[in-house]
Amino acid sequence: MTDKQSPAEVYLASLDDGVAVVRIDRPDAKNALNGAVRCQLAEMFLSLSQDDEVRAIVLTGGEQVFVAGADVKEFATASPTEMYLRHNERFWEPIAHCPKPVIAAVNGFALGGGCELAMHCDIIVAGESAQFGQPEVKLGLMPGAGGTQRLVRAVGKFQAMRMLMTGCMVKAPEALDMGLVSEVVADDQTLERANTLAKDIARLPALALEQIKETVLAGADLPLESALVLERKAFQMLFDTADQKEGAAAFVEKRKPNYQGAS
Repeated sequence: MTDKQSPAEVYLASLDDGVAVVRIDRPDAKNALNGAVRCQLAEMFLSLSQDDEVRAIVLTGGEQVFVAGADVKEFATASPTEMYLRHNERFWEPIAHCPKPVIAAVNGFALGGGCELAMHCDIIVAGESAQFGQPEVKLGLMPGAGGTQRLVRAVGKFQAMRMLMTGCMVKAPEALDMGLVSEVVADDQTLERANTLAKDIARLPALALEQIKETVLAGADLPLESALVLERKAFQMLFDTADQKEGAAAFVEKRKPNYQGAS
């Protein structure tokens, strides 16, 4: 992993109580996603996914801005072949496929690739002045990292089309009403609230959390009956875990459970 002393623009800000806080730190460019930042994010999430000490992840861009978009300078004159050969999808996959709960703590702008990055997460905590948008159409483009697909799944066709076709920015309270974010808090409480949620989640059985995430994401693209079969199989499998036995015993004995995250 990368620490703050290195010149990296993505680093592990803290690891406490099973919660890893990942910080994007490119303030001069409002945390715009260039190739280096994407690569560092991918490496970070690959590492955290394999770290047994990590039970949940918080992703933040700091107090002023989450991610203001992609770095336009990197693609302004690119050809279709050049864009294809970059294979940027490989940098998004470690985030999308991270088996651990990921919470975005969003302050300021989450635009374009920043909005797409937030939507890769499982929970979004937004500061009250945060703004979300997919303004690619204003550059003669469209989203290319899941914006047309994850947005419509989050907020429905008609709100997604409004955002995509106008490039408008949506403020946090409206984003909450639309279903684009999970919670809205005061700007100075965003990271603290995300951390609290992550620590609460990190105390819960890791295998159950992993199965919940996998089933929700995989089932979303399946017919209902197929998704219900997937859910039943995951539900039944968890009865073979030590944490399930501990949870049931603790409930019956009226005590706090002591989850180990073991199979």
